Amino acid sequence: MAHINLLPWRENLRKKRQKDFGMSVLLALILTGAACGGVHFFVEDMISYQEERNSYLGGEIAIVDKKIKEIKDLEKQKAQLIARMNVIQSLQGSRPQIVHLFDELVSTIPDGTYLTKVKQVSDQVTMDGVAESNARVSSYMRNIDLSEWLGNPSLQVITSTDKAKGTFTLISKQINRNSSEGGQQ
Repeated sequence: MAHINLLPWRENLRKKRQKDFGMSVLLALILTGAACGGVHFFVEDMISYQEERNSYLGGEIAIVDKKIKEIKDLEKQKAQLIARMNVIQSLQGSRPQIVHLFDELVSTIPDGTYLTKVKQVSDQVTMDGVAESNARVSSYMRNIDLSEWLGNPSLQVITSTDKAKGTFTLISKQINRNSSEGGQQ
């Protein structure tokens, strides 16, 4: 028994173990490659799915942006219409003002005084006229102070052209009684 050679058996076992190890390593590499490939395809699928969702959201955002633009255009039109309505309402409210102005011009002017020119800018009324004396102009200014539709008279110019008559320029403010009474007359 001393002459039994165990080397070929050990060598065959070593070769078989090396072959098994090589097969295990090859199998591990194949499994690792398959796992990496699977993970890669999974991640690519998730990325493409997210890109589809992003493109869908981009389309919806574009639709919403278009609606927002339409809403802003409508709001602009609404503001323009409201401005027009306000202008119309203010014109409707100020329609009787000119009637009251002319009525007050007639009722406040004293005898011996007459107007040659009346000009209105906004609520400021400029009156040019001729008076027999400065006392008549003073009386006219007092009458304007007592008026319901005119107020704050301010004498700008008074000149005497001849012995009996003089010209004057008077500025007064038209009072809007309708705005303080809520538009009622």
